[in-house]
Amino acid sequence: MEKKARWIVRLLFIFYMLYIACAIASNRALYGFLLLNTFLAYIPIEIAMHIKPKQSTWIFILLFILWLLFYPNAPYVLTDLFHLAKINPYDATTGLMVFKLKMWWHYGNLVFSALISSLFGIWSLSHVSEVLAQKLHHDHPFFKFGIVIILTIASSVGVYVGRFLRLHTVYLFMDPHGVMLELIKMWNGRMLAFVIMISVLQLAIWLAMNIYRSSMNYELNHHND
Repeated sequence: MEKKARWIVRLLFIFYMLYIACAIASNRALYGFLLLNTFLAYIPIEIAMHIKPKQSTWIFILLFILWLLFYPNAPYVLTDLFHLAKINPYDATTGLMVFKLKMWWHYGNLVFSALISSLFGIWSLSHVSEVLAQKLHHDHPFFKFGIVIILTIASSVGVYVGRFLRLHTVYLFMDPHGVMLELIKMWNGRMLAFVIMISVLQLAIWLAMNIYRSSMNYELNHHND
């Protein structure tokens, strides 16, 4: 990601979080948790911006571990969309959708956070996977895709942990023993089904972004020819 693009992404998150903070301060925020969740989702994106192919191996390993710990917070925000259930958009008499600006304001807050967190989060997934493949001296597309699948499954497990066990990444540093006990007990069929669904969702977004990027490169090369 170019330097200009990195700052655009940073400012996008900063302005959104300041906006949510102001809404919380004025007691107008229906979804106050968006401030923390969006901030946690932004952390792996910022970390990924500092991961580069030519940096030292030890710095890469440190940044990669930090990214891996925080990355599940990015797709996690997609599960916040279930909070839309608090909004009743239909008229009780006619059954038609009503037009209330406050209702759409709350809707926009949730969707905006989910979009920027998931899209730029998937960018970080793609970027980290490519750099990791280069570090391992394997540039074959299938090898890169294998890395993406492994990281996606790992992050989906993290989403499950955060959503249903209510364990945030920082708990790993505060109570590692307690977290490990919870992780050992969580495995069951429904948990695996959830992990598969979230993994498929992430892979679909990753695939869409890569198709778009390939199409743009093709159009650019075709235009230059």
